[in-house]
Amino acid sequence: MKPTYILAFDTANEVIALGLGVLHSETRSVECVASRRIPAHRASNTQLLPAIQELLNEAGVSRDGIACVACGRGPGSFTGVRICIASAKGVAQALRVPLVGVSTLDAIAWQLQAAGHRGRALVLADAMRKEVYPVRYELSDQAAERLEPDTVVKAQAFAESLAHGDGVLIAGDALEKYAELFQDAGSLAPRELWTPEGAGLLAAVQAAWQAGTVDPFDAVRHDPALLLPVYTRLSDAEENERVRLSSSEPKNLRTGVQHAGAHDGEAQEIEYRPLDAAHAADVARLEATAMGTDAWNEHLVVDELPRKDRSWWAAYDTSGTLVGYAGGWITDGQLQILKIAVDPAFRRRGIARVLIARVASDARDLGARTCSLEVRASNAGAQSFYASLDFAPIGTRPHYYSDREDAVIMEGPLPLEERDVAGMTLRVDAAAMQDAPANVAHPLILAIESSCDETAAAIIDGKGEILADTVASQIDFHARFGGVVPEIASRKHVEAICGVVQVCLESAAARLGVPALSLANMDAISCTYAPGLVGALVVGVAYAKAAAWAADVPFVRVNHLEGHLYANKIATPDMTPPMVVSLVSGGHTMLVHVRDWGDYRILGSTIDDAVGEAFDKVAKALGLGYPGGPIISKLAAQGNAKAVRFPRAMMHSGDLRFSLSGLKTAVITYINQQRAEGAELNLPDIAASFQAAVIDVQVAKAETALRETGAREFCLGGGVAANPALRAAYERMCRKRGVRLTMPPLSACTDNAAMIALVALDRFNQGKTSGLDADACAHTNLEEPY
Repeated sequence: MKPTYILAFDTANEVIALGLGVLHSETRSVECVASRRIPAHRASNTQLLPAIQELLNEAGVSRDGIACVACGRGPGSFTGVRICIASAKGVAQALRVPLVGVSTLDAIAWQLQAAGHRGRALVLADAMRKEVYPVRYELSDQAAERLEPDTVVKAQAFAESLAHGDGVLIAGDALEKYAELFQDAGSLAPRELWTPEGAGLLAAVQAAWQAGTVDPFDAVRHDPALLLPVYTRLSDAEENERVRLSSSEPKNLRTGVQHAGAHDGEAQEIEYRPLDAAHAADVARLEATAMGTDAWNEHLVVDELPRKDRSWWAAYDTSGTLVGYAGGWITDGQLQILKIAVDPAFRRRGIARVLIARVASDARDLGARTCSLEVRASNAGAQSFYASLDFAPIGTRPHYYSDREDAVIMEGPLPLEERDVAGMTLRVDAAAMQDAPANVAHPLILAIESSCDETAAAIIDGKGEILADTVASQIDFHARFGGVVPEIASRKHVEAICGVVQVCLESAAARLGVPALSLANMDAISCTYAPGLVGALVVGVAYAKAAAWAADVPFVRVNHLEGHLYANKIATPDMTPPMVVSLVSGGHTMLVHVRDWGDYRILGSTIDDAVGEAFDKVAKALGLGYPGGPIISKLAAQGNAKAVRFPRAMMHSGDLRFSLSGLKTAVITYINQQRAEGAELNLPDIAASFQAAVIDVQVAKAETALRETGAREFCLGGGVAANPALRAAYERMCRKRGVRLTMPPLSACTDNAAMIALVALDRFNQGKTSGLDADACAHTNLEEPY
């Protein structure tokens, strides 16, 4: 019988751990065939796949012999863990095999056990910020038994809490920094056992298999889309937000916050955000109404908010009145729901479901895997609601409530939001062709975009037709911060990427009239590699490279800015250079002379803020939501563009450079002056005047660029290209000059994968593919070939 292999790897720290094993289903055992530990020094994204291929070559095993993939989930370096999981998802989804996750720390513990160590052990992983991830184990002849869940603590405080010389064996990469700090607490393991190796990963898989918590042959249970890293804490932005909101100081709670709107189903015009101390009294009042004698008072609510093992969310109506709240306690890997209530006038609108999902999302990032709660035995309605979330009764607490009524204990999975993918609503096929082609025109290329806060996938055929175009936007997760939070963006990309790709494949299959498409049916796989948020880019690059390797097809990398140039081909497929293109987005503002596809000259760019960035900052100064561009645009349509004469920065600079910082400062200064004088702000007039100042400079410099280059075609690209007033101004200018104007459809102005697919097709046809050692890059020069 042909062996069935499991491939295991981990990149949570400074090494790459690789393991290849044979699965024996009759004994639920894993036979280690090969094990490696390779120094990576923060280069695992460039070394991982070549190392895997070398391992398989040495073992004489082909890709199609892999029946399961296992990867380390951390805890460890956030970037390292994400590289591992994104790569594992790409391999497993392309091979259509289960993906099993194991703890990086468990793998180290099993290595200690295999090396003959017995008794108590402590594994410490470096958590940065002078913190460590500690887990204790009991090592025996049979097992490396974990004694506690993952957590994160200050290294100094944890070391001081340990008894000196109690015989514990200590390992883990945190010892590279803190060996002296922990040396008196026990004995240090040999240095070669401080980081994981493939054999340890395989042993951890075997232990979980024998315990019944994993099954390496169950593809449904171990769908690659379901696996997530072990984080043990929220992002810095969320942690700082919790500290800020737990203070009772007055604050403008609406700044940077966007209404949930239609994304939350029936709970329209309801705003969700973490509970703050300023609304503790409102919670207490609703508590008294909903909970009777078991209600918490204001002091108890305020006491809860700063606790790091708690998560509290609230719902507000359009007037800012609190209409619901939910809170939970994360302990021992479980979320315990402490409170949930909704104002009677707002019930049956889905608010409770969203609130509990927001708490559950935080709990998941803090290490929770399941959820529990107590509910009155007589409250059949609440029990039915929890049953709809897959909770089931497991017991009773007699006389639990103040009136001595029994409580029914219910447990279930974390009740996360049910949207299309990873809590995000998908926009599907906005740029795709409307009619199915008569025949499939190869090559078929999958493109992935993850440079900022959209996870997107598209499939293009050999004729340049977009067969499928899928985008999952993270705006709802960033809105309350007034801008994109890089750490949150990276986390959501890991969570969403498999689902987005799968929906894209299904959509393309339906368009082609075939039963199914898989990654193995692609002729190439491509992705954005630069520029952008490097943590977000890393996820897309790691996934796409791994999927290309597993499908045994070429990998094509694409410059994100070049994608915005190509987005115009969605509207006008036959367009040909030369042309001048205005790229205006949240991160870029430039005029580009496209002499030919792949031959670009930057005529001028911003010396400070980008246009989209200026829109966001002005919107924030006005107390409006994020993203600021659409909000400013809507207000401006109602205002007088001549009401306030804001400066037209660099209008007469004699070159094609831009500056938005001075304009932004002028607007904010005007706002502050008006407030100081007690004047009511005329938001439409301010928005219209600011927008006009931006547009006047953009159009004037674009006209100069057309005159200097002699180009007879002008195009737009980037998120700000969706601004109606800007588009109208360019239409007037081009009509006056007799220049053809091409603009991408509104859906293709924001980040999408269709534009990446268009570039990828050209690069593939030109033989411009990349090796599996390619990496993400935060910055790149559009003029330089790649």
